Amino acid sequence: MTEISPQVVYDNLKLLETVSVATAAIYRELAQEILANADVSLEWRVAIADRLNHENHLLEMQTVGKNDSY
Repeated sequence: MTEISPQVVYDNLKLLETVSVATAAIYRELAQEILANADVSLEWRVAIADRLNHENHLLEMQTVGKNDSY
């Protein structure tokens, strides 16, 4: 994939609920690539990891019902 800035990846994670499922999957994949890239500053990787974790938690809350086991 084309290299994308950490800022764009960070901003895109805030859009996960407003884009298609396929686009959201691409945004999550780009975030994982940034997290695995040691050339990206620790500050960016922590910020992206925090936002990705938050967005994943929101997805979990939407998809897992009260009576579902997880």
